[in-house]
Amino acid sequence: MALKRNTKVDASFAVSSMTDIVFLLLIFFLVTSTLINPNALKLLLPKSTGQVSAKATVSVSIKDWQNDTYTYHINGDETPLEYSAVEDGLIELLQNEEDPTFSIFSDESVPVREVVSIMNIAKRNHYKVILATQPE
Repeated sequence: MALKRNTKVDASFAVSSMTDIVFLLLIFFLVTSTLINPNALKLLLPKSTGQVSAKATVSVSIKDWQNDTYTYHINGDETPLEYSAVEDGLIELLQNEEDPTFSIFSDESVPVREVVSIMNIAKRNHYKVILATQPE
């Protein structure tokens, strides 16, 4: 009696479970990518007709002095500071605040890069910033 064994290897592969996993990973990465905040500074921009909810206790003024030279003044002090001293002055004034907030007063002729450099100081030290504007 000749008995034959049926031991053929089935070469098929079920890809339905693999496609389910890929689909779930795609959904996961799409959802998590929308939750990632871009590298941006959070600003409290005051409205010209209403009150700002945050009260700034410290102000930094940026003035155009001469040929791309800018002066920085903390709390309206007449003596100008260099940019390197502004961060130390803000840390000293805001170290005991619960919710440290300062406002930036910038002249129209001051380029945005100077304002952003002060905003970067706020970001490094986790301060809130109010960019002061003039009512229309």
